[in-house]
Amino acid sequence: MKKILIASLLICSLSALAETTPHWSYEGKAGPAEWGALSDTFSTCKTGKFQSHVDIRGVLDADIPPLNLVVHNAAESVVNNGHTIQVTVNDGDDFQLDNETFTLRQYHFHTPSENVINGKHYPLEVHFVHASDTGEIAVVAVMFDVGNENTALNPILYNMPAEKNKAVPVSASFDLTPLFPTDRHYYRFSGSLTTPPCTEGLRWIVMKNSVQLSAEQLGKFQAALGQHNNRPVQPLNGRMIVE
Repeated sequence: MKKILIASLLICSLSALAETTPHWSYEGKAGPAEWGALSDTFSTCKTGKFQSHVDIRGVLDADIPPLNLVVHNAAESVVNNGHTIQVTVNDGDDFQLDNETFTLRQYHFHTPSENVINGKHYPLEVHFVHASDTGEIAVVAVMFDVGNENTALNPILYNMPAEKNKAVPVSASFDLTPLFPTDRHYYRFSGSLTTPPCTEGLRWIVMKNSVQLSAEQLGKFQAALGQHNNRPVQPLNGRMIVE
């Protein structure tokens, strides 16, 4: 029951928690370096040893098979909560990991990327937040390079509200497949939320291959957010990254 409650808190919209949590940001006096001191509930941001995101390098070859992901066509609402652009789903994708089924609950965007691969930041990263029936959380991260237009982003950008903290319903379902690379091999490590309260114990899956979006699409995300929304890279502290 405790894990299920925690999972519910982790996957809910950040805007829904805004009234009960201290103000935090990506810059200034409430920026990442100060998160752990803003509230006792944020202390893990400072004391945690398995924080995300990380620089993915020195990877251990564990011969992991590609992610067997079943992609559904789904979206419920989109919100700009001041920290990210977040899409809530009502019929998300699912996959098997460690003999558990993980179902998509929401996904959101960071620009530039939070995770780094061999020292490289990407212009955009999407985090697909999944939950199991037992309350476990797994995040699938996909990197974007600037190139061709990504058709799956257009319904999100079209419905993206100008007003912050106002969820806008997405009336039509759309194909999420272009948000995932065709080759679904990935890096895996144990980590945390990349925003307060920085809760640890999450399973991170970072796709090895990127997808594309156009320069115009990237510009719309950047304009809507108004600032970067990526936390600084966190130390591995002895964690192994496998592929």
